[in-house]
Amino acid sequence: MVKISKNKEIINHNIIQSIQNLESLKLPRYKKIIFDIFKICLGAIKNQNKIIFCGNGGSAADSQHLSAELVSKFLKIRKPLPAIALTTNTSTLTSISNDFGYEHIFSKQISALGKKGDVLIAISTSGKSKNVIEALKVAKKKGIFTILFTGENIKKKQNCNLVFNAPAKRVDRIQEIHILVGHILCELIEKDT
Repeated sequence: MVKISKNKEIINHNIIQSIQNLESLKLPRYKKIIFDIFKICLGAIKNQNKIIFCGNGGSAADSQHLSAELVSKFLKIRKPLPAIALTTNTSTLTSISNDFGYEHIFSKQISALGKKGDVLIAISTSGKSKNVIEALKVAKKKGIFTILFTGENIKKKQNCNLVFNAPAKRVDRIQEIHILVGHILCELIEKDT
């Protein structure tokens, strides 16, 4: 009986915590940055540029998920939009990792595929992933607009034009907010293209 009670407590705690974090997104500062990111992404697409995503682990999955929403469709059938996740080509990832080091898996791809006017959405819940930081550095040098999706404890804007700090501390809660904001961006972009 104690185990069942503890499990219910964990379920309830997670639901309440997630709702509280999501409620924070109603604050004007979060709505403003989401709208700013949307305008940057829409401008890039309208100027024949692309949205580039990267991240590790769950953030890699989010990168692929959001790229797919733009290239395929989100809520309606429409023309494909230019987006790419740098997390999908295992031959490229393993080659770069083996020959140059894991910290270069995204930056080398940005060097090869990125161009001035593109947008990089780099996702790191900690804000400390070396390969994400390297990607931001290379992107900024190439004139790619850089956006970091991270958690609330990361305030630095080093190598970033914009930082979206998810109002959460736990990794899973940060990821929940990242995918929600990503979906909001996809809907806004789809509506205006």
